[in-house]
Amino acid sequence: MRIDRFLKLSRLVKRRTIAAEMVEVGAVRLNGRTVKPSADVKSGDAIEIAFPRRLLAVEVQTDDEAAIKRREISFRVTEDRVIEACEKPW
Repeated sequence: MRIDRFLKLSRLVKRRTIAAEMVEVGAVRLNGRTVKPSADVKSGDAIEIAFPRRLLAVEVQTDDEAAIKRREISFRVTEDRVIEACEKPW
């Protein structure tokens, strides 16, 4: 599944277009690397998302679209911390 679609379906980001923009500008990393919105997400992958005041790191539990739509657990939070205004996440 595409990373922008995963972020939207798992409700980490509200809209797919916003998720795609975040990936494009480098605010999302997959397994420690910046990627394109079309990058494939698989179970076990690590995703880091830099929101304006927060850094969220998750581990993908399932990449099955049907399971995510049934609201099964799709990720596990590994880190969630507040970022100071002057601090850059990476």
